[in-house]
Amino acid sequence: MFGRPRKTFARFLTSTRAEAREGPQQRGHNLFEAAAVYVSARAEDDQDRVYEAAGWVSPEALSFGVSELACRAVVALARERDESPRTVARALLGLPAA
Repeated sequence: MFGRPRKTFARFLTSTRAEAREGPQQRGHNLFEAAAVYVSARAEDDQDRVYEAAGWVSPEALSFGVSELACRAVVALARERDESPRTVARALLGLPAA
């Protein structure tokens, strides 16, 4: 019952501490960082982090970052499985082999 509010509050404290360490010259989030957080939050069904990451960059930049992450993941899995990227992508989406 208290898991979600506790996690949200813990994230808030962590970000506040990070801001205090970084000082007034905070670095912004880049699109790949936003894409990584967005995709991992979607996988973990963490809607708060999804919204947070989506606010870091423009929707177009986030879309590009997610696309780039997907491409890199498919290539990495294809190498690991010794299969073609096309076969891996179709398998991940549950599509029949072409």
